[in-house]
Amino acid sequence: MNTKYLICIVGPTAIGKTALSIALAKYYKTEIISADSRQFYKEMNIGTAVPSVEELKQVKHHFIQNRSIQDDYNVGAFEKDALSCIQRLFKKHDTLILVGGSGLYIDAVTEGLDEFPKIDPEVRKSLNKQLIEEGLESLQNRLKQLDPIGFELIAIDNPHRVIRALEVSIGSGRPYSSYLSTSKKERSFKVIIIGLDAERTIIYDRINARVDLMMSAGLLSEAERLKPFKHLNALNTVGYKELFNYLENKWTLEFAVAEIKKNSRRFAKRQLTWFKKNTTIKWFNYLSAVNDIIHYIEDKKKPR
Repeated sequence: MNTKYLICIVGPTAIGKTALSIALAKYYKTEIISADSRQFYKEMNIGTAVPSVEELKQVKHHFIQNRSIQDDYNVGAFEKDALSCIQRLFKKHDTLILVGGSGLYIDAVTEGLDEFPKIDPEVRKSLNKQLIEEGLESLQNRLKQLDPIGFELIAIDNPHRVIRALEVSIGSGRPYSSYLSTSKKERSFKVIIIGLDAERTIIYDRINARVDLMMSAGLLSEAERLKPFKHLNALNTVGYKELFNYLENKWTLEFAVAEIKKNSRRFAKRQLTWFKKNTTIKWFNYLSAVNDIIHYIEDKKKPR
């Protein structure tokens, strides 16, 4: 039986995942599946750092700007769609590349989603009320107290994620994080995960430089165009919400850009916290030669 391999490329934002995934896809003459939850939306371009037109031409990509911000799309739907796509692509390829910085979306494909208990809808209703009356910070503090591990793992700037973690923690009496990765689902393919990393100062410098490039490329104009939709969950993300505050005369532009950089650095820290808990990831320095990574992959493919 011919074994199929899913090569996953993970790591913090701005570390070079796109470039590596394209290099590996070219070597294996295969296609790329994106597991970056910010890059699904066709209306969001600059602020989500989607691969350039030139990069997309080099290799066939899937799940890049394939949804609208108006769509109600979540990790459960992505797991189903991605697995269907993977099975179809494995009919013509022995190796596929999965790339992204969204740990939950990577885990959904490689291990399956965790099963959470049913929670009384009143719990969420109460949390939504608290959000309106007391603000996001009160919910963040509550989560930090109830589930400090979950607080470090989830996107704490996203009220939907914070409320989900809280409702599970409160409704079940167990921390949200205790349900994560409790059981892995069987997959019909083998998974090899490559992580890209660097010194923290290098990661932060790369993030700061990327934000400057985004601003030069017209991120402010993109945010202005999307401002009427700021209530949508897809736009409650770093790079847009800060500029919405500027456009509403709450912040100066200089402060908004500084906040984008700060929140992007925090996001990178949470990404690394999530990925580092997976002991099967083989970590490489972001400057590692592609041939060294290919050598590792080929060695992992050898029968034991």
